[in-house]
Amino acid sequence: MPELAVVVLTAVLVVIVASLTAAGAGKLARLDGATYPAAVTRAAATFAAVLTVAAAVTAALAPFFS
Repeated sequence: MPELAVVVLTAVLVVIVASLTAAGAGKLARLDGATYPAAVTRAAATFAAVLTVAAAVTAALAPFFS
């Protein structure tokens, strides 16, 4: 049961970090003069990239914890 709590809290933390990173990327894109749709697209791409990196790190480290 405690393992489930660690997994859920880690997943929540990763989503929060991805959201904050995406918001920062969107804000920087907007400050750089991008239109709102372009800024949202950059933010979405950043969000997806952070989740992809987190999944890759998880997959790489999984054999060490099983």
